Amino acid sequence: MLTQLSIRNFAIVERLDLDLNAGMTVISGETGAGKSIMLDALGLTLGDRADSDTVRVGAERAEIAASYDITLIPEALNWLKEHDLEQDSECLVRRIITSEGRSRSYINGQPTPLAMLKELGQLLVDIHGQHEHQRLLKKDHHRVLLDAYANHTSLADEVKRHFSRWHHLQNELNVATEQSSEKNARIQLLSYQLEELEQLGLTETELSALEEEQQTLENAGDILRSGHQLLALTSDSEDENAIAILNHCLQLLDNIQSQSPRLQQANELLNSALIQIDEAGHEIRHYVDCVEINPERLQEVTERLTSIYDVARKHRVLPEQLPALHQQLQDEMSNISRSDEAIAELKTEVDQALTSYLKLAESLSKKRQQFSEKLSKAVDSQLHNLGMLAAHFTVQLTPNSQKTYNAAGLEEVEFLISTNKGQKAKPLAKVASGGELSRISLAIQVVTAETSNTPTLVFDEVDVGIGGAIAEVVGRMLRKLGDRTQVLCVTHQPQVASQGHQHLFVSKTSQKNQTQTRIDLLNDDRRVHEVARMLGGIELTDTSFEHAREMLRVH
Repeated sequence: MLTQLSIRNFAIVERLDLDLNAGMTVISGETGAGKSIMLDALGLTLGDRADSDTVRVGAERAEIAASYDITLIPEALNWLKEHDLEQDSECLVRRIITSEGRSRSYINGQPTPLAMLKELGQLLVDIHGQHEHQRLLKKDHHRVLLDAYANHTSLADEVKRHFSRWHHLQNELNVATEQSSEKNARIQLLSYQLEELEQLGLTETELSALEEEQQTLENAGDILRSGHQLLALTSDSEDENAIAILNHCLQLLDNIQSQSPRLQQANELLNSALIQIDEAGHEIRHYVDCVEINPERLQEVTERLTSIYDVARKHRVLPEQLPALHQQLQDEMSNISRSDEAIAELKTEVDQALTSYLKLAESLSKKRQQFSEKLSKAVDSQLHNLGMLAAHFTVQLTPNSQKTYNAAGLEEVEFLISTNKGQKAKPLAKVASGGELSRISLAIQVVTAETSNTPTLVFDEVDVGIGGAIAEVVGRMLRKLGDRTQVLCVTHQPQVASQGHQHLFVSKTSQKNQTQTRIDLLNDDRRVHEVARMLGGIELTDTSFEHAREMLRVH
């Protein structure tokens, strides 16, 4: 349940800290005072999109924090644990929006993506908006409402997953079948190309080795001349060579009678140089011994390289890319040469996937059929409570053809209504008036909320267009919900406001050319005054006050 909401520099709110309790909390105030600001701020902590316009004028950023007691919400506890975000039985969600439009989200102090915030938010709060009835005109929304009421989300997810697998395998089978009819010409070309590459037999390292060998063979004379000169200078010359000179230097250094550290360092350096010159000579000798002037081998290497370059040009790739091309063509040949037996196996997989999808989808259809009847009766009951005594609400399931099977299941869901006795039920958009649609929406919201596992339910002016005795019924409905879960309700109706377990009053003031919104928890006296104000009239009279007290005494 939502226990605290803190708002800083959001819209026309500079600073606001609200402590919230269980039960039904009513939020009221003059039109334009900013009653929905609190819910808009709450929505941001649940993953709603934000923009820089929400930041209070003159402030650098807006910050909203919502604290939840999740002791009795195992789904939220498990979600936090799975994402390594658990923190006892409390969950703190924070959202920051800068004046430049940037946004950051935090769960229990850890930065998190907005998608994760939204995922967690669905386990904590369910918001029913004042324009919910407009969505009722869209048939796609009817299935969502039925599935939410039936609480078979996991089964619906399984149906979606199995449909995706069947659809993917079917596409793969279609591609394989098309390839089977067109593959002969491609196989002939691939066979020729592969035979040519296999005859060439180029390995990954051969090209670089050949190019290096060619360069050595072409320059063998110069290499040998320079190599022998190097050997003479390092060790082979009888007159003078580097090793002899270094040995002479060491003898001279040894003749100096001194223990100077500098001379000792010089001795070490000369010995090191002697060793390195000797090793260099061995390496040069080894290299020179491997070099020979061989015109026949040079011709062989040149011809081999020419063959490689010719094949590369033919395939329009670099020579070093030929081994990769060979592998690529082999893979294509393997795929395109799929046998009729392999296609038959794939068809079997498609049939099995379809069977699995249909089995789950049929199970989902049975549950939808079962709960569509329950939802119809429950909404009918609430509509009668809301004064639509002749109304008859029906959830209609229309089977799809096999061509229109989809991830949502085997049927379309549509809400129908008959508002007068003897009248055939028709789609909502063709029958219900604006006022009737508001009541139908409210009835559906109350019914689905009764089966919701979400611990906090928010109703934002869902009683628009309803008044008098019907508004009192609405208030009782919401209070009944508040007896088992936390309910927040923005309302203009005194009959609804009087039903709340606690009452928040929203007011707006102007100071120093700035407008501010504040929210106060009303005590009993102030609550009587607010209900009297909501009852209407230019002046508040003793009669209106007494009427307000009577409405509040009922509870």
